[in-house]
Formats: sequence, C-alpha cells, structure tokens
Amino acid sequence: MPTYTRRALLAGVGPAVLFPKLALSESGRKPMRGAFPIMATPYTESNAVDYEDLAREVDFMDRCGVQGMVWPQSASEYTKLTKEERMKGMEILAKAAKGRKPALVLGVQGANTEEMLEYARLAEKLEPDAVIAIPPAEGKNLEDFRTYYRTLCWTARRPVFIQTSAGPRDVVPTTEFIVELARQFPNFGYVKEELDPLIPRMLEMSKHRPVIKALFSGSGGWPYEMRLGFDGMMPGAPYSDIYAQLWELNEAGQPRKVRELFSKLLLMTTLERQIPGMRLYIMKRRGVFKTMVSRRSEFKPEPKAIAEIEENFELLKPYLRA
Repeated sequence: MPTYTRRALLAGVGPAVLFPKLALSESGRKPMRGAFPIMATPYTESNAVDYEDLAREVDFMDRCGVQGMVWPQSASEYTKLTKEERMKGMEILAKAAKGRKPALVLGVQGANTEEMLEYARLAEKLEPDAVIAIPPAEGKNLEDFRTYYRTLCWTARRPVFIQTSAGPRDVVPTTEFIVELARQFPNFGYVKEELDPLIPRMLEMSKHRPVIKALFSGSGGWPYEMRLGFDGMMPGAPYSDIYAQLWELNEAGQPRKVRELFSKLLLMTTLERQIPGMRLYIMKRRGVFKTMVSRRSEFKPEPKAIAEIEENFELLKPYLRA
C-alpha cells in the first residue's frame, strides 16, 4: 500500500485520487438493496461447523429469491468461531455463491485493525459483492474506529458496510463520523443501522444521500422503513423467502400486501423472543440444517412450544419457496 502523509490527506486529497481502485463503478455490480439475511452457522452433532450445510444454505437463499446474503455476523455466532473456521467458511460460501443471483456480503470484522485485515485480505481474494464490519471490539474511541474503517476501505475494492452495533458499548459511531468517511471513500456509505434511536438516526443519515449509498436495518419494523424509503434489511435466515417477497411487493408498489404478509411473519418473529433457539428449529424443519446445535445455547423445545411454532408456521407455508 502506498504511504501518504497525514498533511496530504488533510489538504483535501481524496482517497479516490490517492487510491484510484476506490473509484467504484456501479456498472456490473449487484444492487445493495432488498432482503439480505444474516446466514446462520450450522454445526454437526459433535459441535463442529458443518460446511456441507453452510453451502446448502446458499442454495436455500438462492431458491428463496433473496437479493443478498451475509456471513458471518452476530446472528451467525461469529464470536464462537475460530479464525480458521471463519476463513474456511468464507471460502466455502464464495465458491457456493459463484454464479448465483443473490449478492454475497462477507463479514470481516476483527477485535482490532490487524485482525480485521486478515479477513479483509482473504475477502479480496474471494471477491464477494461487498464486505461488512462490526466496529472493533478493542476500539477505545472514534479515532480507533476511523483507523479501522479507513484501513478496510483502502483494502477493499467493493462496497463496505458498517454495522453500527455490537462494538464497544461506550463508543458510538455517530452520523457525522459515518458521513465523514463516506465523503472520503467512494466504497463506504453502506450502513446497517441498529443503534437507538434507530429511525431518527436513519432519517438523519438519509439527508446525506448520495454520499450515504444504502441504509439497512436489522429491526423488525420493515414496512415502516420501506415507507420511509430505506434500502433494505438484514434479518435472520429462517424466513428468507418471506423477506424476499416483502421486498418484491414493496418494489411493485403494493403496501397493503406487504402488511398482510408481514402480519403473518410477525407471529413467528414475536414467538422467537419467548422461545429462544427456535430459528435453528426452523432451519432444520425446512431441511437446510441437519441439527439444531448451537454454540451459544442449547435448544430443547417442549412439546407445547413445538405445537405453537408449528401452528404459526402453518400460516406461512403458502408463501414458502424453498
């Protein structure tokens, strides 16, 4: 990487000039809009990562019709994976996703800049459609965040998402911070917003379009976010075909049908708060995973819990694609 002085950067020489590879063209790129589920991580009964099922999950996403897919993030239990498991998983997904319609977004977050770079450099070799990074767990202030994301933007030849949550609790990536970096780097400005107050933060960032290029959330209020003109959502994996159809209905200008379908989905997503672990039940129920094994918690549903899940799931069956 070329070395440039801090004075040169402060003098207004933009990264797109210093690093011509950052001047992204949208031509030939998959749109960063729509339903981009966070893929779950499957395990064998012996608690090893099941790479066969991970590849099968790509096929599931494709058949569901999602616009994108993301791995590994918090819902993927990325903190429970070793570096070797993450890297092998990235390679498996890149191979499985090749030639598929959904955009592939690889998570490259690390505890610090050095750790993040290991994943980012591998991602560059694998050529996903975008990368995403949670803030550095060891970051002490926004200057640490700034170094981390600048380094990622210099390394990546593709869109870079920032996930605003799951980093250090006492350091908040402000709107001003995100907009500042988006002005400096043409491949930044893609945001997965999860911090409160969520809607006010997203509305404030939307004032800075086109510098801010895409606004996603991971919340449960997608119809309202669609009304506000935001760009997508990164939900959990089990109902990927439902989320894909919600986006398609929105794009077709059918808000009433969006709400009708979303109301059926809410029965399942609301139940998840009362029956933790049921996402893995659904992934196995739908034939994507062989087990319900998780490294985060053990899931042993009672018969009444299964009955409640099944009755609610019945309402979604007419809309399933995979």
